Amino acid sequence: MFTGIIEEVGTVRRIEKSGRTMKLTIGASRVLQDVSVGDSIAVNGVCLTVVTFSPSSFTVDVMPETFRKTNLERLTPGSSVNLERAMTLSSRFGGHIVQGHVDCIGLVTARTPEENAVVFRIQPEKPEMFAYIIRGGSITLDGISLTVVDADGRTFTVSIIPHTLKATVLKEKGPGDTVNIECDILGKYVHHLLSRREIASPAPGPTGGRITE
Repeated sequence: MFTGIIEEVGTVRRIEKSGRTMKLTIGASRVLQDVSVGDSIAVNGVCLTVVTFSPSSFTVDVMPETFRKTNLERLTPGSSVNLERAMTLSSRFGGHIVQGHVDCIGLVTARTPEENAVVFRIQPEKPEMFAYIIRGGSITLDGISLTVVDADGRTFTVSIIPHTLKATVLKEKGPGDTVNIECDILGKYVHHLLSRREIASPAPGPTGGRITE
C-alpha cells in the first residue's frame, strides 16, 4: 500500500520489451536506501516488484495485464517516472490509501496556470470511472495523491501547487500526454457493496414486500 506522496523522480535507463511484457531498469537513489528483492515500488502509480537492484538502479517486470492498463508502454529510455516505496506502519500518512492498481489511463486535455497553481484537466478513457470521481474526493494521477476540483462526467480537474509540480513528472506533462488513474479505493468498495446489496434485495411483491395477515 502507498500514500501517493512521491519520494523522488527516477529515470528509465533501459527497457526490454517482448510482446506485451517489459523489463524496466530505473535509476534512483532515495528509494534504494533500504531496498530488497521482492519489495514493492510504485512507478508512475503502478505497484511493481523489485527483481534485481544495484547501488544506483532497480529492475522490475511488467506483465501483460499491467502493460495493457497503464501508460508504462509509452516510456522510453530517459523518461522520468514518479517513485514511492510501499508505506510502513511507522510512516506518516500524508496522502490517501493508494494500492498501485491502476484503473485506467487518462488523457491530459488542458494545462492552465491559475495564479500560483496549475490546473490540469483529465479525460479518463473509461467514463464509468466517474462513479468514483467526485468533487473534493481523492484521486491518484501517476502515483500522486490529489484532490478532484471539479468533475462533469466527461473530464475532471486537479489543481497542482508549485511543490508538487516541481517534485513530480507533472512538470513535463501537457495536452496530449497521458496519466495513470487510480480512483479512491474507499469509493470503489462502497460502490461495490451497494451494488451487491441492490442485487441481493428481493423485488417487492404485490404487498410491497411486507408480510400481511
